[in-house]
Amino acid sequence: MPAYDVIVVGLGGMGSATVHHLAARGVRVLGLERFGPGHDHGASHGGSRITRQSYFEGPEYVPILLRAYELYDRLAADSGQDVITLTGGVMVGRPETRTVSGALESARRWGLEHELLDAAELRKRFPTMNPLPDEVALYEAKAGFVRPERTVVAQLGEAAKHGADLHYEEPMTSWEPTADGGVRVRTAKGEYTAGQLVLTPGPWAPELLADLGVPLKIERMVQHWFAPVGGVGPFEASRHPIYIWENDHGQLYGFPSIDGPDGGAKIAFFRKGGTETTPDTLDTEVHEAEIAAIAEAAGRVLPDLPGRYLRGEPCLYSSTPDEHFVISRHPGHDAVTVGCGFSGHGFKFVPVVGEILADLATTGTTKHDIGLFDPRRFRGADS
Repeated sequence: MPAYDVIVVGLGGMGSATVHHLAARGVRVLGLERFGPGHDHGASHGGSRITRQSYFEGPEYVPILLRAYELYDRLAADSGQDVITLTGGVMVGRPETRTVSGALESARRWGLEHELLDAAELRKRFPTMNPLPDEVALYEAKAGFVRPERTVVAQLGEAAKHGADLHYEEPMTSWEPTADGGVRVRTAKGEYTAGQLVLTPGPWAPELLADLGVPLKIERMVQHWFAPVGGVGPFEASRHPIYIWENDHGQLYGFPSIDGPDGGAKIAFFRKGGTETTPDTLDTEVHEAEIAAIAEAAGRVLPDLPGRYLRGEPCLYSSTPDEHFVISRHPGHDAVTVGCGFSGHGFKFVPVVGEILADLATTGTTKHDIGLFDPRRFRGADS
């Protein structure tokens, strides 16, 4: 009999959610992580991630987004940790931009509460913002932010509470199928067997899932924090929303001030200025040209934001060619389930992705519609 029902490799956002769901169902689960809990070497760090429901990336995401909100609230209640905060949010740009038109399509298709603001209304409601006369905003009261490190640690704590074995500083070195249809996983510290294996390797996916047939690209992106001119008061969460703003600079996203008077406000480019890398060759230095570029773009839309520069922090995007996720049983291995390619917009889905991966590992199916995330889309439905 295998020692475990399921082994989960990679305990960042998705992996920590998966071990939490499995353990809460009474499954014998082992979690393996190459670093410590809530580490800053992958994609689940940086203090904040936007969450929103009027999803410009596609209305297909909205049902699982709504479930993610439910599960974030449950995690907060069970763990006592402040993992999600709703501040309201605006999607800003000219009406034809993907940011605005896509958000509006999702809101209308699913009957989500929203408002459309013209430039004057946006400026009046949020005086920190400086839209052009032809820019508009979709305002969504239920947008806000989640805390990535806090979420990971809370999920791991809940998993341990329900009996999960969690091994840190123990990366997987290899795995292989066993004669009884299960898996054998090796690390430098030992060898483990299980009926099922879940791989949530984050930016290590190209290495650990080379046979999946998904052309993943790992990119270095930088998050920046500024001390606003005149202080953080106008940028506090009670007065300032999260935002995604599409203009000639590309897409910018940012947050209110959420870490006290000395914490500044965070802003970054979304999918602009990224450079291909690997986790092991990541350039951790933030360069003057990167700071100048984000300051110029920020000053265009929030004139008081690019005051004194506080810090920058690189993170890693693991992107698929179509920017949609990969969540599936492995097409070539019945005992393996994979979650990868979350393409810079996955953290808001963390608890529901964990639920889905736990479903797939235990029953082979899920009630959630995940057809969009099938890895076979990259090599033909019949392959």
